[in-house]
Amino acid sequence: MLLLREADVRALLSMEDLIRLMEDALRAFSTGGVLQPVRVALPVEPHAGYLGLMPAFMRTNGALAAKLVTFYPKNVESHLPTHLAVILLWNSKTGEVLSMMDGRLITEMRTAATSAAATKVLARADASTLAVLGSGVQARSHLEALRLVRSIRAVRVWSRTPAHARQFARDMSQEFGIGIEPAATGEAAVQGADLIVTATSATSPVLRGEWLSKGAHINAVGAPRPMWRELNTEAVSRSRVFVDSRAGALTEAGDLLIPMKEEAIGESHIVGEIGEVLVGRIEGRRGMDDITLFKSLGMAVEDVATAHHVDKKARERGIGEEVTL
Repeated sequence: MLLLREADVRALLSMEDLIRLMEDALRAFSTGGVLQPVRVALPVEPHAGYLGLMPAFMRTNGALAAKLVTFYPKNVESHLPTHLAVILLWNSKTGEVLSMMDGRLITEMRTAATSAAATKVLARADASTLAVLGSGVQARSHLEALRLVRSIRAVRVWSRTPAHARQFARDMSQEFGIGIEPAATGEAAVQGADLIVTATSATSPVLRGEWLSKGAHINAVGAPRPMWRELNTEAVSRSRVFVDSRAGALTEAGDLLIPMKEEAIGESHIVGEIGEVLVGRIEGRRGMDDITLFKSLGMAVEDVATAHHVDKKARERGIGEEVTL
């Protein structure tokens, strides 16, 4: 079995490659090329966290893998990652374990790459002002990914901890050479933005529909539980909504389930899966004034496709440690 630590994974992944990889994975999922159940989520109530089990088999390339991931929002108070994960990759013909790899970085990068794939087909071509709600690893990763698919000229960041927003603005301005301003409020960050990312650990809305400009595109990547949400009902009802997995969204996405419970929207408000847009089965953005929303919960196929890619490159380059259980 090949053991791949986070440093190994980092050496083998690029965001450019991942965006293309996620486009292929999303297409495969929405056209029947993937066998994948809805994520099993086990709440760990005493500690306000949960453990997720995410297996998938890709018929397109024979990749079989599963990710075990924990999400503990309170970890930020201890300066620990909120998401920690490990991925196992098997030989789908024999059931032998091929590799075990750290999944924290894969989760971080593939989430942003998936948002970039959605942005390519949903955001206006001239979108250039980005608002980021949140200042953690997903905020950074989304900035890295979205700048590869749109010409971003201005960025505003808001965090519930203002010092974190200021630090993010300083660090990311230097790293990416883009002007980044910390915003005093979420509303100040969002007003006039044509690209919006919500990447927080919030369980109640941080983005409101009345703040949205015509033509905006939203990537909502937080709130992975049925009773949590980052967007208020108006933000969802005003938007043309797309998801990674319809089955997953109708099970886990509080951003959509709560407005449905309120009877503000129905299931038909979900236009479709982003993979269906990528293959041309359904229409994404219809006009310049559309407000589009991609609600991302994260899917096992994204991790499986990435793990398969990492394993292949590791063996080609002689990276990793062979271990025996």
